[in-house]
Parts: sequence; C-alpha cells; structure tokens
Amino acid sequence: MTATSQPSPSATAPTVRAGLSDAAEADIRPLMSAFPSGVSVITTIGTDSEPRGMTCSSLASVALSPPTVVLCLRTGSPTVQAVLETGHVAVNLLHENARPVSDLFASGAPDRFERVEWRLPLGAGGPHLAGASHAIADGEVTQAVEFGDHTAVFVRISRVSLHDGEEPLLYGKRRYARWTDATAVPGPPAAAPPLPAVPAPLAVPSDREGAARVRP
Repeated sequence: MTATSQPSPSATAPTVRAGLSDAAEADIRPLMSAFPSGVSVITTIGTDSEPRGMTCSSLASVALSPPTVVLCLRTGSPTVQAVLETGHVAVNLLHENARPVSDLFASGAPDRFERVEWRLPLGAGGPHLAGASHAIADGEVTQAVEFGDHTAVFVRISRVSLHDGEEPLLYGKRRYARWTDATAVPGPPAAAPPLPAVPAPLAVPSDREGAARVRP
C-alpha cells in the first residue's frame, strides 16, 4: 500500500457550495445584531500585487490544534476573491479608537489603503494595520464553503502579534462601543458571605401539666 501525502494549505483549497431551501427565509439580521462582537479588518495582497481589505465582525475560533479560525465574508467582495486566489490572509482586530478605520473598510472606498497606515512584514498574510489594531494574525486558507450570499473561509493561523495596552472595539445593535467603557460599568455587589450555621436547640421534654421537668 502506498502512502498518500496530505495537501498543504494553499490557494487551491477546495470551495464547497452548499444548497439552500426554497422555504420562506427568516431575517436573521436582528438576531445577529443582538450578538455583540469584536471588529476586524481582513486583508490580503491580490494576484495583481494590490492590497485588498474589508471590515468583518463575523469571526470565530474553530480549533486550537491546528489553530484555525473561520471568517464569514460576503461572497461578491473583491477581497474574498483575492483571499481565495492567493490563499493568504491577515486578520486585524481593531482597537477601541479605530472606529474610523472600521467605517473606511466597510465603505468600499477604492483608496482605503491610501488613507490608513499599513505595512507588510516578511511572511505576513496581508497588510498589517498596526496603528489601528490590538492584535494581528496571519494565516493560510485551508478550505472555503460558499453558502448563499456568504463564504465561510477557514484559516490556519501561523502567527499572532499582540499590542499591549490597547483594548478591543466592539459592535452590536448597529452601534460601536469601547471595551473600557463597557467594562467600567460596576457589576452587581458581591454576595454577602453565608452566616455560620446555628445548631438547633435540643428539645426539652415536658410533663403532662406543660411545665418543663428539671432534673437535678
């Protein structure tokens, strides 16, 4: 029996297209709006050597080993097409003062990379928005699943950079929030420690007249 080699993550990662039901569709936007999350900008370098990027709040961990996350991105976006073509991506988690960067990369402005500070370190999966991020991860695409109007892109993370002193930008209910503001709200008062248990008094037998009998 001959051994078969496992394919390494690459731009040729398979894309699976899942079917949809013809039943009436529920609008899940209010549901997901009620689920606050962090905010990221997904970046890559296209086959034309031009930077691509888009704002994304739909990101989740998949596995710790191998270290894998999933990005749910709008299928028609040029950034998604570039990510699938090159097989490389950078995930920039925005810090709480980077709301303008989030709005910029959600706008589709063609000059977005001319209006923000970025760099491309050796081995990076895409442009690093170092001035706007509290954490940045680089990785390779291992699989993509196209479902409806979005594509779930599975990314194996190869490197993580953390910027100490910066806190996350949050988004939910169609509004932004700062992590420091959210955590500044005092929590419920600490519960008082339970009182020590008091043993129940011993029952004292009484005589038929109801008076307590006292034994010498």
